[in-house]
Order: sequence, then structure tokens, then C-alpha cells
Amino acid sequence: MLEVSPIEPMPETPAPAYDKNNPFPACITERRRLTSTKGQKETVHFTINIAGSGLTYNCGDSLGVFSKNNPVAVEALLKANGFSGEEEVVLPRTETKTTLRKALTDQFVLSGPAKKFIQLVHDRVTNPTEKETLAAVLNNPDAVAQKAWLDNREFIDIAEEFPSARFSAQEYIENLRRLTPRLYSIASAPAQHPQEIQLTIAVVRYETNGRKREGVCSTFLSSRAPLNKAEVPVFVAAAHFGPPEDDSTPMIMVGPGTGIAPFRSFLQDRAARATKGKNWLFFGDQHRESDFLYEDELTEYLQQGVLTELSTAWSRDQEYKIYVQDRMRERGADLWQWLQSGAYFYVCGDAKRMAKDVDAALHEIIATHGKMTPEAAAEYVKQLKKDKRYQRDVY
Repeated sequence: MLEVSPIEPMPETPAPAYDKNNPFPACITERRRLTSTKGQKETVHFTINIAGSGLTYNCGDSLGVFSKNNPVAVEALLKANGFSGEEEVVLPRTETKTTLRKALTDQFVLSGPAKKFIQLVHDRVTNPTEKETLAAVLNNPDAVAQKAWLDNREFIDIAEEFPSARFSAQEYIENLRRLTPRLYSIASAPAQHPQEIQLTIAVVRYETNGRKREGVCSTFLSSRAPLNKAEVPVFVAAAHFGPPEDDSTPMIMVGPGTGIAPFRSFLQDRAARATKGKNWLFFGDQHRESDFLYEDELTEYLQQGVLTELSTAWSRDQEYKIYVQDRMRERGADLWQWLQSGAYFYVCGDAKRMAKDVDAALHEIIATHGKMTPEAAAEYVKQLKKDKRYQRDVY
């Protein structure tokens, strides 16, 4: 008698691993403005549903978001260059064929033309006046002025100001930079929200060269991405930034504006797990009335004792400007005592000015209240960094 071995069940196919190269199509389930319309800033709270993705995150991580360009901007660029948008192109370094319109929408940055491209436009223009203008830009001995001219223009400006230059669709995209994902500090804690990720994002709108501009990803999330549809490609980016492993360790957090995002995550985590460590937050923005992000939550944390100290700085609410680093100096003696008791010191936000000013204030406080020379204070800060007690998430 022929024996037949039982058929073994096929192993279950593992869920796809979502990462930067294979982002998860998430959906936005909440989009809530945090700032008042009375203020100059538009800051929005987002909730991104990651259920079913297998994605996990830690406090301090970031969410990577792949965005799309505004279709209105794409159509304007096509028109200015004399393209229909249906031209077939091959994406550089791949064999992928697509239409020019789709490539400009999904794949490329429409701002920041490089000097190399301006040289190419100069070589292509047939109008003598246009060629003369571009030659003056390219030969300008003032590098700062040349850079300012470039920085004030996007590809649409070049196309409209120098219309006699013409390119094939393939040539055109080969002079563009690829769209890269935007990383946003996560503003929620997995202990409270394991199936969703919350973000705190300032919507970027500005004007250069007499034309209104917008941040691609911030406006994609705030205006163009639909609610409750899986059309937002995301991935989790792990960070070397996070709360102390010892829950009893004090934390000093400096996060003005959207820099509050990871510290909201830290506080949610400690609240969810009822930890005993002390928490001190320095927060600020332009106006208390319009820009106090998460005011109700922070007030509740103060009442519950989750927040031990909340120091705020409103730069435009009085004749002279007050910033978070000013509040640090005012409380320098207390801040020094916290550091001496083992506190971790965190900074999140603007790298160009705020983070530098906060770092200078920290050095000054340590020198003054620790009775150290500037050199000794610098060594103290260096040791804080080495011990991972001074961490920065700046951009």
C-alpha cells in the first residue's frame, strides 16, 4: 500500500517590513489646528493611523513622510516650459517609465535650481536680453548676492523669466533633485497610542521673488492629503534621542514652537506609566494667546504633577523679546541644581539660532552657578554629551 505523507501547511507569509524603501500607506484620521487664527503661525496636530502595519516606535523617534507636489504648481511649471505633461520620461538611475506630469508630481523637487542649471539655461536661451541677464548672474563676483538670486527663485521663475530656453522632457527632469521624505519628531507615546502616531507640524508658507511659496510636505499633509484614506506613505526613523532608561531621572526639556513634539511624547510616556522622575519644560513662541500649543494638556500635567515645572517665554507679548534661553538664565540656580542631581538636558527645534542660544545659556549657567571658568564649563557640557545627558534634536 502506497503511503502518502500528509501535506504540510505552507508557512504563513510574514507581513511586509515597512521602511524607507517600502513605506506604509497610512491614513490621517485627525487634523486639528493648534494655533489661533489671530496669530501669524499655522501649526497643526495630526494623527496618523498605523494599525496593521507592524510598525513600532519609541519616544524620540521620527516619522518619515513621502509627499507629493501641489498639482497647481506642477501644471504651472508644465505650461511655462511648453510641455503637455504627457511626454514619456525615464526616471534617472532606473528603467521606470512614466509621464512628465506624474514625475513632477511624485518624484522631483520644484525649487532650488542649481547654478549648473542656470548655466544650462544661459547656453540655451536665444533672446539676447535673457542671455545678458543670466551672464551677469553667473559672472557676479559677489557670491552672496549670486546665492541670494538663486535662493529667491524656483524652477517656475526661471521658466517664466527666460522663456526662450527650451528643453526636452527627459533633459528637464535630469536637472531636478529627487523628492526625499520629510522627517517629523513624533509627538505621541507608544505607551498610550501604540496604533497611531501623532505629529505637531508648522505649515510653511512664505514669499520670495514676489511669488507665494509653500512647504511641500506640510501643505500636502494639511491641505491635499485626504482624511481616512490610505494615501500617506510613511515609515519610522529611529533616533538617538530619547528619555532616560531610569524613570526616576529628572528631565529638563527645551522645546519652543514645534520643538515641543518629542517632549509631549516623553510626558505622555511618563504619565501613562506613572513614573516618579521630575520633569521641567521650557516652552515658548510669539504670543501666549495664539501660540500656546497643547496648553490644556500641559496645564493638566502640572495639576497632576507629571510636569514639575513649566517655564514659558512669549517673545512678542511685551516691548522687549523674551526667549526660552532668557527663562533658563532667570532660573539658572535651580537649573544647575537639577543638573547636579543627575537631570538629562534636551533641546528640540531650530538649529540655526535657538539651539545655539540655548547652548550658550547652558554654558553660562554652568559657569556662573557651578563657579567654573568658561573652559571648565565647556568640559562639563562635553561630559554631559558623552554621558548622553545632553541630547539635541535640531533641524
